[in-house]
Amino acid sequence: MDGTDSSAPRGARRLRRDAEANRQRTLRAAREVFAERGLGVNLDDIARHAGVGVATSYRLFGNKQALINELFEERVEALTVSAEQALTHDDPWEGFVGLLTMALELMAADRGLREVVFSEVGGRPQVAQARRKFVPAADAVMRRAQDAGLLRPDLATTDLPLIFYMVSCAIQHTQPVSTAVWRRYLTIVLDGLRVRPGLTDMPVAALTTTEEEQVSGLSPSGS
Repeated sequence: MDGTDSSAPRGARRLRRDAEANRQRTLRAAREVFAERGLGVNLDDIARHAGVGVATSYRLFGNKQALINELFEERVEALTVSAEQALTHDDPWEGFVGLLTMALELMAADRGLREVVFSEVGGRPQVAQARRKFVPAADAVMRRAQDAGLLRPDLATTDLPLIFYMVSCAIQHTQPVSTAVWRRYLTIVLDGLRVRPGLTDMPVAALTTTEEEQVSGLSPSGS
């Protein structure tokens, strides 16, 4: 069985197969173009990279935002699965480190993903929806490392997006010179998060969820 509707005329089945093949080519092209050039490209650029007609791309997706949404959803699912896997790691600290590293590796490899997460280009509703999936899983990984006495207990869930932002800024500014030096700064951050003798107390409290959402542009200022 090939999953096609055997009751449909052969020509109709062929059209559906062709449409799905063009759809997958367009998605692959969009992943590559967005990752390398960011979200400023248009659907015409993606169609040319995919080797499909521009009209075909518009017929399949309607507009560039539909492509962005679908690919962003893929990334969120990958991150959520990674967080769930981190919860099963034998070492809670290594699970936490692995999750942060994997998320930042995705951002380092994908300029478009960084633009969706940290700018207005991709649309705030998509980011807010993604957080509702990823944040609870990431929070569980963080709490597990804290409960094991390995991660500083005053780290808050609202600190994580800003940690991602800090390292992503290093990624953005250093990539023209080095594609890997951001790992140094992640190491510095992680050393500051691990429980050790002489750990400095936090000078101020973490942002509340509402405050962090305001900083991230996910809620109006003062709401």
